[in-house]
Amino acid sequence: MDAKINVGIVGTGIYIPEGRMTAKEISEATNGHWTEEAVINKLGIVEKPMPGEDDGTQEMGVKAGLDALRRTGVDPKEIDLVICMGEEWKEYPLTTSGIYIQEKIGATKAWAIDVQQRCCTTVAAMKIAKDMMIANEDINTVMVVGGYRNGDFVDYTDKDMSMMYNLSAGGGAIILKKNYNKNLLLGTHIMTDGTMARDAGVEFGGTAKPITCDNIDEAYKSLRLFDAKHMKDRLNEVSMPNWYHCIDKAFEKSGVSKEELGYLAVLHFKYSQHKAMVESLGLTEEQSIYLSDYGHMGQVDQILSLHLALEQGKVKDGTVISMIAAGIGYAWAANVIKWGKAE
Repeated sequence: MDAKINVGIVGTGIYIPEGRMTAKEISEATNGHWTEEAVINKLGIVEKPMPGEDDGTQEMGVKAGLDALRRTGVDPKEIDLVICMGEEWKEYPLTTSGIYIQEKIGATKAWAIDVQQRCCTTVAAMKIAKDMMIANEDINTVMVVGGYRNGDFVDYTDKDMSMMYNLSAGGGAIILKKNYNKNLLLGTHIMTDGTMARDAGVEFGGTAKPITCDNIDEAYKSLRLFDAKHMKDRLNEVSMPNWYHCIDKAFEKSGVSKEELGYLAVLHFKYSQHKAMVESLGLTEEQSIYLSDYGHMGQVDQILSLHLALEQGKVKDGTVISMIAAGIGYAWAANVIKWGKAE
């Protein structure tokens, strides 16, 4: 690895659908098991974006990609690689989202690939993008892009699924460039734990349990915990330690002190956990954004958080950022970004 090569973030793009589901509507969908007040205060959801008729997973990725190109002024023909981090629930099964997005945004000189790690995919894809640029002379500009609408599968009457009532919809894109000499992506650390590989997922629609005439109504609301007790017990045991380990290792790999952390780009989860994590890292709540008006857009969350932080002035030249993520499977990830001109 050539230590002289750096990789920086040129900019971001976001697409948010117009539709909304409010805390009151979530409460009603649970048949009152969760009150509106509890949805807001415990689950941390004021409202969340919901997809419209034309908001397919791939199309939302296209819209976010085009937004990133508009905001950055990058010529799509400059892009050498499109890494799609969008979800597998999309317009047409077995189509490659990255190739579709590449065509629609005019990245005619690029090649494209899809990667999947659930809600950790963006952090993982950014690491892959950096490593690919360092390893390949002909890859200089990469777009990480995709859409998300897994909330389609949520059954709000399933009490075990409260951790996923926040699933929303949207698209995100982030453009990285070799030797950009600013907004540097530094170290990343990722962990996976296969003991939970089959603890959650969409039950019907694959080869194990195909959709039939008898189960079709249930199938499209069958994102569920297959082994709720095991998953919850295991997460209580390892999740926070694994997250902190990823953060520590990412800073260690970056050669940056964790005390320099100035902004946490974190996915949406329940408010008490968000508050505890921010405080444990020595930050104030002003040094993060709680996505209570957006819910959880899966792997789009980290891009959205950075995007909003730049708009709100929470990230400035010199700010050290950590994007953190966790995904079903189970995976944890963290990276370190140093905003502003490289020293």
